[in-house]
Amino acid sequence: MSNLKMKEAALIYLDRSGGLQTFINDCKYYNDSKQSYAVYRFNILINPSDIVELDAELGNHILHHPVKAAEVFQSVCFIAVKTLSLIGQLQTETQINIVLKLTHLPSLPSYSLNFCEFRLDYTSQRFYMMQGIVIAMTTVTKYTQGARFLCSDEACPLSKGFQYIRVHAPGATESATVRNDFLCNLCSSSLQEDRKFRVLGDKQIVEIITAKALHAFQGYSNTQPFRFQSLTIFLRDELVNKMSIGNEYKIIGIPTCVKTLQTSVCIEANSITFCNPKVPSGISDNFRCLLSLTSSSCWKFTAILANIFASHIVPPGTYNFLKLCLLMSLVQTRDSNKELEDCLDILIITSDTLLVDRLLNYSINLVPRGVRHPVSTEIFPTLFRNNYGTGAVSIQAGSALLAKGGICFIGDLASYKKDKLEQLQSVMESRSITVYIPGKKFGDDTNQQTTFPIQCSFWSFIDMDSSSRKNMQKTNTLIGQMDCSLIPANLVEVFGLLINCNESSPCHPFLPTVQHTLKKAIDPEGLLYLASKQFTTEDFEKLLAFAKNLNVEFSLEAERMVHGYYLASRRIRTDSIFGSKLSASALKYLISLSEAHARLNLRNKVLKEDVLIAVLLFETSLTLKYGATVFCVAPNAVFPFELYNEEYLEQRDVYLTQCQQQLLQFIATYGPGTAVFASDE
Repeated sequence: MSNLKMKEAALIYLDRSGGLQTFINDCKYYNDSKQSYAVYRFNILINPSDIVELDAELGNHILHHPVKAAEVFQSVCFIAVKTLSLIGQLQTETQINIVLKLTHLPSLPSYSLNFCEFRLDYTSQRFYMMQGIVIAMTTVTKYTQGARFLCSDEACPLSKGFQYIRVHAPGATESATVRNDFLCNLCSSSLQEDRKFRVLGDKQIVEIITAKALHAFQGYSNTQPFRFQSLTIFLRDELVNKMSIGNEYKIIGIPTCVKTLQTSVCIEANSITFCNPKVPSGISDNFRCLLSLTSSSCWKFTAILANIFASHIVPPGTYNFLKLCLLMSLVQTRDSNKELEDCLDILIITSDTLLVDRLLNYSINLVPRGVRHPVSTEIFPTLFRNNYGTGAVSIQAGSALLAKGGICFIGDLASYKKDKLEQLQSVMESRSITVYIPGKKFGDDTNQQTTFPIQCSFWSFIDMDSSSRKNMQKTNTLIGQMDCSLIPANLVEVFGLLINCNESSPCHPFLPTVQHTLKKAIDPEGLLYLASKQFTTEDFEKLLAFAKNLNVEFSLEAERMVHGYYLASRRIRTDSIFGSKLSASALKYLISLSEAHARLNLRNKVLKEDVLIAVLLFETSLTLKYGATVFCVAPNAVFPFELYNEEYLEQRDVYLTQCQQQLLQFIATYGPGTAVFASDE
């Protein structure tokens, strides 16, 4: 009686939800097809909330005994087919393969699979919800959805018809569905597969990790051991190719124990949903107050941010130029599925690699997808043979894909070999990488290739004091040009910002840094400055999370200024032999820098004041790469004074206003429409 009641509830639910009409349409497709089928597969969309409200027992079956629940719907669907004469070729109930697709699971702890705890009863065969980032993915292969078997004894009644139908069960291997040792229940003769009725489906295997595991790639703890566990997900049929490496998903599936080359717990995926992160509602009260106090200026707020940023690592007032660039790069990261087109790559030339390394490592921990590349692994995707005996090739993510929408900190460029640097240059130019899969090597007849977009910003540095560098010093550098001979010139050019941080530069005052280091050695956990207490790391995390989700647009003045500077700068940096030193990507960097400064000011409109900061940062970088030009920018133009109080901020505003007038004069002299430009320009 209980089973009959559940069948009635299942029929009522199918009728009310529109599932019955969908089922009838699917049956019409099968009935109109000229092909003969041994198995008819149907997906039924299930809303657990609606089911539980309609019939609690059926809802409990779906959530905790999904295989038995599928049998209930199988029986209902078979009766519907026979009653309504939907599929003329259908003979037995076992020919119907029902797949229940859940829209969601109850928001209760017992339905969530925690990767860190991982106390899991995989024998229960019930649904769990898990969330993770895809770190590896195989190519698509085939598996057996269903097969027809016949008794080998021709005298047996079961040597004909569709009595022996085997379909894939969650977690089952290929040998569990199709093999040669099945016996007839009637005469105990061996069963033989009727191969012309075998139904094949698509299969793909992915590996995911919890977002917390990214701490292992952020230099999160250098003193305590850290372990994380990946989880294997089996995607089948309509779920194949629905996931991308580097994205985060919510997955509903059934845990199973798979015994292949190694025994492990895997998940048979039922449904997949892309994770859209929550957008923070605002910033801390201290930052809100600071923003209000500096509202009269377009430059003061970001100057103070740079001044106090990372006071745990370096004293306030030091490395301001570098810290402003880091904040602007961080604010251009993305958490959503929107493609990251506004990357801000940073290359730092320094003589104090330890302090710069600490500063960059601290900064990448402020965004969800900040990844410190481990030297022992690969930056870009690599190929491996998967461990589940499917013959498919597994593509491992690499640090760049894990940092999707964020920052990939790759350390000292001088530590990489020539081929790796050439690969990095190629990827940064095209913002994509193609992985070639040789067929012969991995047991396939044809070669394949897959292209992945690279949607992260790269941070790196060069050690000024390296022994190899000292032996390669150039003597014929131009005024203002930095010697980067240790790294290929083409690679230096693809980094949007080149920053000089050494003891002789304005961004590296020596004495305060020494004092800070000594105090930290005495009291590692102590807050040495008032700024550290007023503006915490959590406050900066909230600020960046809020700012990077702002949608900004250019004002007309700002748009004219950024294009005018680009054309003028391109004109004066062009010669008849080598052409222009500014590529088309330079304009993208200028736009990205301008947007970043506006976002950091928590504005939706890019103003000409934002463009000025972008131009000063970019021109300083160009001077380090190619030497000074007629538009000469001082190395400390963005921070000409040490920011001690309001008076110094006012002086900086006056100085930047003068720089803005010089920029407008430069554009008027060398920009479009001037006598300097040829007619075709």
